Amino acid sequence: MARIAAVVVTYNRLEALKETLSRLLSEPLDHVIVVENGSTDGTSDWLGTQDDPRLLVLRPETNLGGAGGFELGLREASARYDPDWTALMDDDARPLPGAIAAFRSETLPCLDPETGAVAAAVFLPDGTVCDMNRPSLNPFWSSGLMWRTLRHGTRVFHLSDEEIGQGTAPRDVDVASFVGYFVSRAAIMRAGLPDGGMFIYGDDVSYSLRLRRAGLGLVFDPRVHFEHACGSLGPELALRPMWKIYYLARNNIEVCRLATGPVL
Repeated sequence: MARIAAVVVTYNRLEALKETLSRLLSEPLDHVIVVENGSTDGTSDWLGTQDDPRLLVLRPETNLGGAGGFELGLREASARYDPDWTALMDDDARPLPGAIAAFRSETLPCLDPETGAVAAAVFLPDGTVCDMNRPSLNPFWSSGLMWRTLRHGTRVFHLSDEEIGQGTAPRDVDVASFVGYFVSRAAIMRAGLPDGGMFIYGDDVSYSLRLRRAGLGLVFDPRVHFEHACGSLGPELALRPMWKIYYLARNNIEVCRLATGPVL
């Protein structure tokens, strides 16, 4: 049977982490790794009271951000446990009941050996599709898709609400987010680890494109459901706090290079 681990990166969101960890430990996971990025809200003390033998808490000396946390978590998961698959998520994201079981029973049997990662369908707590976790295709790798994008806008290369919420079969994509993102052992061997130096934002897009460039598949499976109680974007889609805009802009330069190639 495949060994499956989970990596959660947390910083000062204790109540969210409590719910996420409860969900994870209720699922058929072999290992759960929490990267505690120096929280000041009692998170570290609370984690010290948890005694589930599957739980490992990593406490880096400095706040590594989400990107650094995922890099560290994946590295330690691979070195300590060598799982077949490792699911990544933020502390405010968690599997809906039965998600890991669905991944084991429905997703794994039909995967190609060259699959580098599998992305879950991600919903807000009210059941609507979470926009920030919407998988997509890369229009720069398809002339037909690029033409449709020029004619109809960027919505054409993002999966629709119907494809995410009502889909019944896995499909190939080029980009997905680190919420319900299952990384294979093959991905780590051939594409390495996420770029921890990105700190926050874009590390999941960058890693997805690197996987695809390495010839590995990225599969979206609408039968595996995750929830994301995200709060970074307000009603006008403005980033809060303002300093996050720096990382978003800086990291998007690298993402654009990976998406378009050296000429564009």
